[in-house]
Amino acid sequence: MSTADEALEKIKAQVEAETPEDITISSVTFEGPELVIYTPDAREIANRDGIVRNLAQTLRKRINVRPTPDALVPQAEAEARIQETIPEDAGVQNLDFDSSTGEVFIEAEKPGRVIGRHGETLDQIAAGVGWTPEVVRTPPMESSTVSNVRNFLKQERDDRRDILERVGRQINRPMTADDDWVRLTTLGCCREVGRASFILSTPESRILVDCGDKPGAAGEVPYLQVPEALAAGPNSIDAVVLTHAHLDHSALIPILFKYGYDGPIYTTAPTRDLMGLLQLDYLDVAAKEGRAPPYESQQVRDALKHTIPLEFGNVTDIAPDIKLTMHNAGHILGSAVCHFHIGEGRYNVAFSGDIHYKDTRLLDGAVNDFPRVETLVLESTYGGKNDYQTDQADSERVLKRVINEAQEEEGHILIPAFAVGRSQELMLVLEEAMRNDEIPTMPVYLDGMIREATAIHTAYPEYLRESLRNRILYDDENPFLAEQFQQVDGGEEMRQDIADGEPAIILTTSGMVTGGPVMSWLRLLGSDPDNTMVFVGYQAEGTLGRQIQRGQDEISLGDTSGPRAERMSLNMAVETVDGFSGHADRQGLETFVETMHPRPEKVLCVHGDESSTNQLSSALYQNFNMRTFNPKNLETFRFV
Repeated sequence: MSTADEALEKIKAQVEAETPEDITISSVTFEGPELVIYTPDAREIANRDGIVRNLAQTLRKRINVRPTPDALVPQAEAEARIQETIPEDAGVQNLDFDSSTGEVFIEAEKPGRVIGRHGETLDQIAAGVGWTPEVVRTPPMESSTVSNVRNFLKQERDDRRDILERVGRQINRPMTADDDWVRLTTLGCCREVGRASFILSTPESRILVDCGDKPGAAGEVPYLQVPEALAAGPNSIDAVVLTHAHLDHSALIPILFKYGYDGPIYTTAPTRDLMGLLQLDYLDVAAKEGRAPPYESQQVRDALKHTIPLEFGNVTDIAPDIKLTMHNAGHILGSAVCHFHIGEGRYNVAFSGDIHYKDTRLLDGAVNDFPRVETLVLESTYGGKNDYQTDQADSERVLKRVINEAQEEEGHILIPAFAVGRSQELMLVLEEAMRNDEIPTMPVYLDGMIREATAIHTAYPEYLRESLRNRILYDDENPFLAEQFQQVDGGEEMRQDIADGEPAIILTTSGMVTGGPVMSWLRLLGSDPDNTMVFVGYQAEGTLGRQIQRGQDEISLGDTSGPRAERMSLNMAVETVDGFSGHADRQGLETFVETMHPRPEKVLCVHGDESSTNQLSSALYQNFNMRTFNPKNLETFRFV
């Protein structure tokens, strides 16, 4: 018998000892970070207060109780009973039965009506049919990404179950190391923006945190092949943890599967979906630009299949000696501050990912309250001493002024923006401004992935700010469905018609002008001085967006390194409106650290250019008397 099997036998004996004698425990198994208990008496366990809670406390594991097949009503009969139990106005769209787990997934327009008051309807379903009901929301906006991900994971259930069982055994393996230390190695994003990647290691475990590309610098990738990283092979790591979906953090995760990685990815559910959307677009853009992509779409699907989604606040075992808790980072949908608890109270490290400390129209601000933190790895994108952004209310006033002035010149307004985060924030601003007659009502054309990314936002309203969530779910006032928002789905011909037509706002990718449809809009609009380009987000060093922002009026489109580089004169007006960034500014970063509970002993300032990381590191040291670092790539820090 293997060690894992021996452990499961011991756990089963503990479970049986902790449950009443009239409850039968058929089997127990590891499934990812959870312990799954199969029993014909699943409803009896659920109805008796404290059994699951006490088991979780005794075993120190997350518990999932599932019915055995003999406790389930046949699917056809179960479907009829479920439909009879759920109120008609719930808008049930689909029932999906998973016989291997005893779960029935109920997709509905109004999940609250399926759940019922205090969960009464779910209890009735479970008691009547034996199946464990799980409710998912029908997205208010149709999202091909959400639909495709759900269908793909449904098709891959058997493989996914095998993956989860294997991961569970790895997490629960006996610890064998005698040493006791915690190390962090920087593989990217130090004294630069982009290619975020770190290895967090102990004698027992190794965790890869993020694996992104570097905007405007093709070929500059994380240092994955160094001895501290994956030189011993991709499966020398226990897990990948992804803070959020932006490509400078997620783009190269699929390459791990190309090289043979077969372990888990931990992130939030919306980040999983956005990750797949952005990575597939990454491949599409590379193909259109004639570049060889570093991986294929199959590896993107592999990454999705290996993803284990976590909810904010849930403490999760991801290795024998490491627990992970994700908290809202306020940057984009599903973005997380990742808190690692190492050993039995041995050490705690928090990775900020990218953070926005204040509330925005779209999201609540970042969480900085933890049980313990000794070291904080802090982004420094706007960490420079003069990186103070305009208050968002003032930024909105500036944006409205720019739009009104451009409209008076009968020009078009071109806004390059990240498909995820800034675009949705701007859509909310524009919708309200037009509704209140603060700017003229005009078409707002969405080009690239923006509409699809917006649909994903509405599929996860629980991650949005409460006031926006209520508008979408309960007030029937989904601002993203305002009639002025129109998708550009007719290619170059439609873009030409828009450019030749009446004044309009074009919200397009990419946010740093590194490729995608914004290049077509520059060709169509860039030579006309009546048109205006508005930057609303960070422009990394080396990107075309940074060149234009600095005033360069002769620009190259396409492959700037080859003989086919296309040159053009840029005559359109160029404006920068601060305050819409998804990153905290210098004051926000300082406040995040100052109000952090508990305040960390050490801070590593990363994900910013050299001056920004250096200046923020110095300021935190001087203001808060803490040890701070401005690391280079390929440095290793020992914390214990």
